[in-house]
Amino acid sequence: METLDEKENKILNIMNRKRPSSKTAEGVALYRLGESIKPEDERICYDPYAIYFINPDILEFVRNNPEKVKADAERYERFLPGMVNSGIARVRYFDDFVGKSADEGLEQLIILGAGYDTRAYRIEGLKAIKVFEVDHPDTQNLKIETIRKIFNSLPDHVAYVPIDLATENPDQKLQDAGYNKSEKTLFLMEGLLYYLPPKVVDEILAFIRMNAGTGSSILFDYLPESVIDGSCELEVGRNIHNHLAQVGEPLKFGIKEGTIETFLTKRGFSEVQNVTAEEYKKMYFHGINKDRNVCNLLYFTHAIIE
Repeated sequence: METLDEKENKILNIMNRKRPSSKTAEGVALYRLGESIKPEDERICYDPYAIYFINPDILEFVRNNPEKVKADAERYERFLPGMVNSGIARVRYFDDFVGKSADEGLEQLIILGAGYDTRAYRIEGLKAIKVFEVDHPDTQNLKIETIRKIFNSLPDHVAYVPIDLATENPDQKLQDAGYNKSEKTLFLMEGLLYYLPPKVVDEILAFIRMNAGTGSSILFDYLPESVIDGSCELEVGRNIHNHLAQVGEPLKFGIKEGTIETFLTKRGFSEVQNVTAEEYKKMYFHGINKDRNVCNLLYFTHAIIE
């Protein structure tokens, strides 16, 4: 297996132009990378491709300034306590859910707001399933370029669907890409919905409900309404709100705590399962990781289409 330095050198050689503007997509890839380089018995998730989506300048800085990077990470943890670990738990939970779904007869996976998601390339069960990656053209163009550099070609089981979800309905482009409305499909939305206006979220959920086969399901994460509007009583909630507004990717949609089942039932979904921070901490953070903090403001949920 390549060392981190060997991987960094490879990336620095093949990726030498400016990255796109999505700070959150690269940020998620960065903490996937941070977890992946830990020893196997310590890491919560593993993504061997995350490194390919990090700005080479960042990788070089990390390599040359380990003490400053450590101090910055500690400062970030004080500012947003538990958020990185909650993000890592989200990757693991979604990985496990997707893998289990593939084993249980999933026929299609649609990743809305795919960003730098690498599940189609690293989860073995997905290689026999059609995967549709839906994202903004700017982010997706670099994604495609990077995937070509990793594998020398694009995989046959992945369809790339360029859509601005904030302004476009995915119906026709998904159909053009080969989406079959009658097949059992999982709609995955990781780190997406809270960046979209409530009206757009409703439109996406309505589209899913009306255009998916029997047994299809949704999986997404969400933040409380109070974090989105800045009224959260917890300091970390206010910091999340202010930080994302400052980096130009403000939060727009949240769900009032304790109402997720009502919210989704009203929109035609059933068998709603809500996963709290306490629950995913128990799932993944034990042994050597038992003292790692998580943020109790980030929830995961999944439901079945009625």
